[in-house]
Amino acid sequence: MTITRFETGTRMSQAVVHNGTVYLAGQVSDAEGVEAQTKDILGQIDALLATVGSDKSRLLSATIYLADMSTFAEMNRAWDGWVAAGHAPARATVEAKLAGPQYRVEISVVAATGA
Repeated sequence: MTITRFETGTRMSQAVVHNGTVYLAGQVSDAEGVEAQTKDILGQIDALLATVGSDKSRLLSATIYLADMSTFAEMNRAWDGWVAAGHAPARATVEAKLAGPQYRVEISVVAATGA
């Protein structure tokens, strides 16, 4: 069983591929506002998925962390414009204290690879 890690640092990898599945680390952005952060994060997810030979149509699950659940609709405006029609993953959205006050959104996904 091969495990391939991408963008690996001392603490974590941005993506790990094992057995046809890619696991992405939680992605964050320091853009202004929840919708802008969400759009930026989704772009990061697109880029990481492309790096491992996958794309958003192959998403299996997503976990979205919001610093304030009252911004749920704002985050969903960006999400709904991004998610591939007919390919919505299983998803959970929770309120959580994030790593820094500048972060309002964090998103982690699991997807199938193209292999």
